[in-house]
Amino acid sequence: MPTYSIGQAARLLRVSPETVRRWADAGRLPVGRDGSGNRVVDGVGLARFAKERAAEDARSVVEGPPVSVPNAFTGVVTALTVDDVVAQVEIQAGPHRVVSLVTREAVEELELAVGVTVTARVKSTNVHVDRR
Repeated sequence: MPTYSIGQAARLLRVSPETVRRWADAGRLPVGRDGSGNRVVDGVGLARFAKERAAEDARSVVEGPPVSVPNAFTGVVTALTVDDVVAQVEIQAGPHRVVSLVTREAVEELELAVGVTVTARVKSTNVHVDRR
């Protein structure tokens, strides 16, 4: 099970570490302690929080003109659906939800699981997922 420092969680959620600490202190983001006593966020909890936060952000978005976005989305895996040949990988990258179809073999080779950090790279109509 991957865990993330406050700083790592902040980068993935695209907020400051202080914001993550406030969310943790308020009970919005579950945290634990590592062997050194530092606060850490478990990957599954981070994935759940990222999805909830994105849903909140989507409800508050003001309609406007479309904007260009970078072609690499670093985020956390929030869901995996795997069958005999193909797998669906759902990623929450800040306010962006990215869903990619990849082979089962790729999921196994990259050791993808809910809570793991990945980067989705978008080129034309293809999305490539890299394990970070």
